[in-house]
Amino acid sequence: MTGVLADTQLNQMIARAEIAADPAIIPAQIQPASLDLRLGQVAYRVRASFLAGHGRTVAERLLEFEMHRVDLSEGAVLEKGCVYVVPLMEGLALPNDVQAVANAKSSTGRLDLLTRTISDGGTEFDRIPPGYHGPLYAEICPRSFSVLVRPGMRLNQIRFRSGHAMLSDADLTALHADAPLVDGEAVIDDGLGFSVDLRLPGSTLVGYRAKPHTGVIDLDNLDHYEPAEFWEEVHSNQGHIILDPGAFYILVSREAVHIPPDYAAEMAPYLAMVGEFRVHYAGFFDPGFGHNAAGGAGSRGVLEVRCHEAPFVLEHGQIVGRLIYERMAERPAQLYGSGIASNYQGQGLKLSKHFRTG
Repeated sequence: MTGVLADTQLNQMIARAEIAADPAIIPAQIQPASLDLRLGQVAYRVRASFLAGHGRTVAERLLEFEMHRVDLSEGAVLEKGCVYVVPLMEGLALPNDVQAVANAKSSTGRLDLLTRTISDGGTEFDRIPPGYHGPLYAEICPRSFSVLVRPGMRLNQIRFRSGHAMLSDADLTALHADAPLVDGEAVIDDGLGFSVDLRLPGSTLVGYRAKPHTGVIDLDNLDHYEPAEFWEEVHSNQGHIILDPGAFYILVSREAVHIPPDYAAEMAPYLAMVGEFRVHYAGFFDPGFGHNAAGGAGSRGVLEVRCHEAPFVLEHGQIVGRLIYERMAERPAQLYGSGIASNYQGQGLKLSKHFRTG
């Protein structure tokens, strides 16, 4: 068994208690190639982000860094600019040949809600080594908006793999020839290149920029908030925009992406040398994303972009990220967009599901 584990295999791991949870995992958590993780009952406000480190537990480090505790049971606000650690309802008892990688869910990233998974003994965010036995925690830092959260909310997700699953550039080139992965020319160099679209047809609107002083977003409120209260529209006639340091932008890829059913993908940052920005946190693309048989016909990738130290000119067609494709260990029983609640199948430029679209 080599590859990313599919939904049927996740159910088997749950049955073997390799993935444990209290309360029990519900079917809605199980995605084609990942498992949604749920917030527990309490958030620890901490002085700074941290990793447990070799031989240390997160609980031990919380004793060093905790400032106060926030009871989430009736709902509580996590404030912009603060760092919180929340024990998750799920824990792991991984076999020695299975490792895991976590990531923010799409809607989490689109709210500029930095959410990373930490574990006992961990020396990296979002990386769980083979054979790990222990609890999981979410580190949450709202960057643009304060958010109201409750126990059971699903802000991040975890993907499991056995063995080496990543496709080489030669494999990607062959796969693209057989089943086109993008709707134009494929730029394949250490993954599939992803560029930004700043010339959207029939419109000067090319993206959104988060407003600096806004109200709270209740993460349970879907199709609820007026975009103009939280976002400024970004327009361009010239095919470029200037990114402001510290600002957060929602943009869209020029490519319509296709993830075939036997593969999964993850967004990775492009080389830091290309400029003073990075494409943001949310990164999992499930089998069937943009796939014809799952109602996709290609879906554009939403780009969550933050500029760093200096203003930076971002040009139409500039490569800003790359997709790393991996083989599935088996084809999922359910593809993205095919009979499950897939909010972003067939998407273009789109804010998170919390904002009104009409």
